[in-house]
Formats: sequence, C-alpha cells, structure tokens
Amino acid sequence: MSTTTTSAASGAPEAAQAPTVPQLPGGVRRNRRHARVVLWRYVGLVVVLVFLLGPLVVPLLGAFKGPDEAMFGPDASVLPHDPGFGAFRDLMKQTDVLRAFGNSLFVCTLIVASRLVLSTMGGYMLSRRGWKGRGVITLVVLSALIFPFEAIMVSLFAQVRDLGYYNSLVGVWLPLMLEAFHILLMRAAFLAVPDDMENAALLDGANEWQRFWHIFLPQARGALVIVGLTSFIFAWEDYLWPVVVLRDDSKFTLMLSITQLQSAFGFDYRVVLAGAIVAFLPLLIVFFVAQKYFFRGIEEGGMKF
Repeated sequence: MSTTTTSAASGAPEAAQAPTVPQLPGGVRRNRRHARVVLWRYVGLVVVLVFLLGPLVVPLLGAFKGPDEAMFGPDASVLPHDPGFGAFRDLMKQTDVLRAFGNSLFVCTLIVASRLVLSTMGGYMLSRRGWKGRGVITLVVLSALIFPFEAIMVSLFAQVRDLGYYNSLVGVWLPLMLEAFHILLMRAAFLAVPDDMENAALLDGANEWQRFWHIFLPQARGALVIVGLTSFIFAWEDYLWPVVVLRDDSKFTLMLSITQLQSAFGFDYRVVLAGAIVAFLPLLIVFFVAQKYFFRGIEEGGMKF
C-alpha cells in the first residue's frame, strides 16, 4: 500500500505539468517565406514609386530654390539649400494667377456639369429598349470616337465664331460640353442594372423619372465619378482649344497664363515650376478626394458596351 501511495505521489507533479507542444518546422518555414514575400513586395512598390514620382517631384523642388541656386549643371542639387517661396511671389507679380485660376475653375465647372447631365441622359436613353433607331444612334455616337479633336477643330472654331462666342469662356466650353465616350460609359452602366429591379419598381407603380432617380442613378454612381473626374482633369489641363479661342489676357485659363512666363529673352525656371505646382495641386486634391469612388467605378466597369 505504501508503494502505491509513493508512486502516486511521485507521479502527481509530472501530471500537473502542462504538456509542451513543439512548433512544427514546416510552419516556421512558411512564416519566414511569407515575411520575405511581403518584404520584397514592399521593396518593389518603393522602387516603382521612386521611378514614377522621381521625375515629377525632383523638378518641382526647384521652385523652392533661392535665386542664386543653380537649376542645372554640376553645381545643381536636388534639394534646395536655401528653400523659400520667392518663386511663388514672382509668379504673382508676373501673371494674374488668381484670375486665371478662377477662369479655369469656371470652365471646368461648366464642362463637368454639362457632361454629367448630358451623358447621363444620353446613356439612359440609349440603354432603354423598345424604341426604333436606338442601334443607329449608338453607332453614330460610337463613330464619333474615330475622329480626333484636331481633325474637327477648324470647323468647331468657325461655328463658335459665327455664334458670337469667340474670345469668351463660353466659347471654350461649348465644343467640350459633351464627350461620346462618356455617353457610352453611362449606357454601359445603365445596361448593367438588373431587369428585376426595374420590374419590381414597375409593379410598385414607379414612373419613368422615379425609376431613373431611385434605381438607375444610384447603381451608376461609380460611372458618374469617372465621368466627373476625367472631365475635370481634361478641362483643367487643356491648352490647345483655349489658345485657339481666347485672345484677351483677362480671359486666359491657368495653362495659358503659365505660358506667358516665357519670352524671347528666356524665362526663370523657378517661376515656371512654381506655376506648374499651382496648376498641379487642384488635380492632386480632387483625385485624392475621389479616388475611392474612382477605383470603385473602375471595379464596377466590367460592363457591356
């Protein structure tokens, strides 16, 4: 009996100890392999970021250099030694940047608003079934993508001049108020709406406007963001058409005002780069604000044309 008690007492501490489970070597190797893959992935992203943003950021840093710092040559440096905002003050003195900024914003607002409204209306009309001529009109809109803007620019200029809008911001807006690609994009977005949703709305007694506003338009928000964002970027950076239509300096857009910095006697690169930063900031802000909806619209873009 004592032997049994002794053996039980001696085995009690061993039973009380928690068993240790050794980690599998295969799991360790998998974790290390995953860590290396993630590390190289971020290294690759950093390299791509440097190659993409380097040619953009490095020249723009020249706008913050002092007037005595070299912009080119062996004495030039990437980072400014005496950073400041003197180039931006010179930009304000040499050009009326604020007025040009307002002109560009006015033209962009007109173009974005008209393209959103007209492309939505045209895309919805072309997506509706049951009326004759829909295929022909869709083909006409599609054929408009064949002709580049430069091929019809002379005829557009003659029309704007005959209408009396030469040398006006409205004349800049009129030929750009609608884009054929945006009509096709909105048509594809509306065609992607399930028919069951429209049939359910019909059973509930919804009319055409109610179906469009409460069913089709919310389903096409991603496409609307793409239309608005691309229209703003195109209108903001457009140079060719405004330089053809506008003549007065007071009506120049921002891109035209920046070109005034050049002269026959040369120009200050710092001031030109400062103007480039002023022109680039609105695009950067708008894209960062709308990027979530923009990429969501691209993901929803698996739509049929």
